Amino acid sequence: MKKMFIAVWMLMSIGNIHAQQFNKYFSDQTLRIDYIFTGNAHEQQISLDELSTTPGWAGRRQHLSEMPLKSHGQIMMRDKESGNVIYATSFSSLFQEWTATDEAKEVTKGFENCFQLPFPKQAAEVEIKLMNYRHEVTASLKHTVIPTDILIHQKGKNHITPHKYMVKNGSPEECIDIAILAEGYRPEEMEMFYEDAAKVSEFLFSYEPFKSLQDKFNFVAVASPSTDSGVSIPKHGDWKSTAFSSNYSTFYSDRYLTTSRLKAVHDALAGIPHEHIIVLANTDEYGGGGIYNSLMLAAAHHSTFRPVVVHEFGHSFAGLADEYFYDDDVMSGSYPTDIEPWEPNITTLVDFKSKWQDMLKKNTPIPTTLQDSKYSIGVYEGGGYSSKGVYRPAFDCRMRTNSSPEFCEVCKRAIKRIVAFYTE
Repeated sequence: MKKMFIAVWMLMSIGNIHAQQFNKYFSDQTLRIDYIFTGNAHEQQISLDELSTTPGWAGRRQHLSEMPLKSHGQIMMRDKESGNVIYATSFSSLFQEWTATDEAKEVTKGFENCFQLPFPKQAAEVEIKLMNYRHEVTASLKHTVIPTDILIHQKGKNHITPHKYMVKNGSPEECIDIAILAEGYRPEEMEMFYEDAAKVSEFLFSYEPFKSLQDKFNFVAVASPSTDSGVSIPKHGDWKSTAFSSNYSTFYSDRYLTTSRLKAVHDALAGIPHEHIIVLANTDEYGGGGIYNSLMLAAAHHSTFRPVVVHEFGHSFAGLADEYFYDDDVMSGSYPTDIEPWEPNITTLVDFKSKWQDMLKKNTPIPTTLQDSKYSIGVYEGGGYSSKGVYRPAFDCRMRTNSSPEFCEVCKRAIKRIVAFYTE
């Protein structure tokens, strides 16, 4: 009994320390920072667009100065007076994916990006960095946030988009809040959207480890209306007027569904607690897209809705890489084979110890051939869009094919670690 009391006391003490640290530097508000990433394959720049604030902070209140994953983008917030790092996060972006395409060799473009940070009580310096696939910094920007600045736009107080909780297991402080947005649903189609949104949590909770961790999540469906029904499909010459201007054929890949209108996405969510974003597209066209710590999109009425929404959430939530590859894939060759990728479920064997080497059974061959598929965890060549030089953990996985019934054990561990990072 005494040991149990001590253990409970220690846990309560740790929780109090986390709360004290958060309350020392932050108020219960969200600071949204909008940037414009511009450039091409040869050079990139970051410009500050707008600062805004919304009520409440739904993000983590522990591990404040730690990165969830390394990723291709990082944000560090430092207390201006002491220089201490008081918050850190990581992300990927559509812009950074685009810089690896052939188009980026010839054209310069700009992309919207929005990030949520806790609102500082005192002046804070924010530094944002973009990295390429070789982990080299390609662009950076430092700027100071003054919390009393009268030009920090206040949002989410007077107008909040209609919404309904599909799952609510606790407060934003206790749970990971997932917002599900309607894309291509007219006002009269919102009941159908709510039905589609209810399926998202049902689908995710049918897969481990989400099934065992479902009490860690809240899901809220946000009824963002569109003028037109459906979404834009360029290969059919079909362009729609929708809430977030999403479209297929991103980077000329027919199945890649994305939106670059991230300010509209975040405006629709102003005042609604959220940490991660799912956009449901009112279409039966196959496809989707997921970007780590940004958002994911999925076609709500295609027959593969269940596996695709789970796969794309693996990208956006846990930073999992695609484990498939095609000879003519537009992203083929994205990962240099002499650099270890940051994603937890692919490797070039440059630093395999940092990945899943500890999970291999004794005498597992490296690389593992198809003839060795008896090994549930191995080192199978082919992944990250490349057939050679990049390796995945399992013969099949939810991050490789729609037919796989589950995530592989390596992906499951990665998801568990992210959930723990946000909630423990």
